[in-house]
Amino acid sequence: MMRRTILVGAALAGMLALAGCGSTSEDEDRPTVVVTTNILGDVVENVVGDAAEVTTLMKPDADPHSFEISAQEASLLSRADLVVSNGLGLEEGLQQHLDRAADAGVDTFVAGNTIDVLAYSEENEGTPDPHFWTDPTRMRDVVDALADALVSIDGIDKRAIDENAARYRVELAELEKEMTAAFDSVPADRRSLVTNHHVFGYLAERFDFRIVGAIIPGGTTLASPSASDLRELSSAIAESGVPAIFAESSQPDRLVQVLADEAGVDVDVIELFTESLTAPGQGAESYLEMMRANTERITAGLSP
Repeated sequence: MMRRTILVGAALAGMLALAGCGSTSEDEDRPTVVVTTNILGDVVENVVGDAAEVTTLMKPDADPHSFEISAQEASLLSRADLVVSNGLGLEEGLQQHLDRAADAGVDTFVAGNTIDVLAYSEENEGTPDPHFWTDPTRMRDVVDALADALVSIDGIDKRAIDENAARYRVELAELEKEMTAAFDSVPADRRSLVTNHHVFGYLAERFDFRIVGAIIPGGTTLASPSASDLRELSSAIAESGVPAIFAESSQPDRLVQVLADEAGVDVDVIELFTESLTAPGQGAESYLEMMRANTERITAGLSP
């Protein structure tokens, strides 16, 4: 009896091992897509579904301007069937790896090349704003172009890509309707934004907000504000009467609080999810969840 149990156990173990090998082989047979940022990673996963193996390099709560990757992760770029990046200067710490993969002949999809790009300001027209995901309409444009890039990959399930992309476009359209309805409740004289750095230009254009300014000049979190920058912005805050300053969840809010104190006015400091998704259960696990959370917080912060 004991001998029979051992033999059955061994047989089951062998069957499980074979099943495991079969699963690994199936994964290896699927095309591979490597994505830089976790916001784009979530969008790509929704469009790809099970049609390809998707790897996102940027961890939750990371800063896309400064995150770095390991040598092993860098090697994934050179072996991918498609590399998806944000572009427009966002992935500052990763650009050399992206350039190397492109030079090696890896197919690349740069989301920023598929949208109507805004500059940070009229004074700085030569610098593109890479934060297009704050506008769900532009994200639909990205999904359209991404689907075309994905179906060109050898061995991918084209029908699955088309179906997934169509479904996700509907979700993005619904998101835009929700955001429009929520922001319509904010009076025109209170539709002004102050943030850590310039990240809401696309949202402002789409939903008719005014950017009063940002604490960190330019579009990168790697810069630092000068004393004169803070003084000018604090004066603008006092003059415009903004009721809230919005701090990014991935950045310390010390400078935001200093600015609020220096402005000499009573303003709230409200945390937003701007450049990174969060770990599960932390409020912004997906792109859609992030945008809905920000919409709710912006509306509450600016409403009378």
